[in-house]
Amino acid sequence: MAALTDKSQSYIPLAGSAEDGWSKEDEATATCYCGAVQLAFPTKGPGLIDTFICHCTDCRKITASMFASNFIIADSHLRHLRGREILSQFSQSKTIDSGKAMTNYFCSRCGSLMYRVGEAFPGSSILRIGTVDDFNLHETKLKPRIEQYTKDRVAWLCDAKGIEQVDGSAYAPRGPRREESL
Repeated sequence: MAALTDKSQSYIPLAGSAEDGWSKEDEATATCYCGAVQLAFPTKGPGLIDTFICHCTDCRKITASMFASNFIIADSHLRHLRGREILSQFSQSKTIDSGKAMTNYFCSRCGSLMYRVGEAFPGSSILRIGTVDDFNLHETKLKPRIEQYTKDRVAWLCDAKGIEQVDGSAYAPRGPRREESL
């Protein structure tokens, strides 16, 4: 199933069990794989803060992939359309560079990671581009602007074209890891 060549039009393929994702001029939805959790978010500022690819070891492990593609939304602009009550949480700070807790919110039914909230980034949530229902937004309004933790990128994966490359975190100075501060 190929995406439409006109990236200005919505392209919402059947992906998972939900069939009610939508995209408007300045807002869209992100849905978990089973469809039980759905979020609405802005596709432009000030609610859309940034977009990025992350190769940090936590993102690799928590996504079961070699990197994560993310976007940051101001909490004041993020809406839970359904499923907030079935989100499971997992939080830890041991492997987070800032040393501050990062809490992950998963659909308790299908396991999709919907977003992360970090103590180091108050007032914002980090969503996964892959959960966005309109696939054309992946290549347009949500195209990553930064590729961070490139020092941890696997050697067989090339840097993304036209995207700023950063060895560590693009958003915060590195704090001591827990094991380094003991």
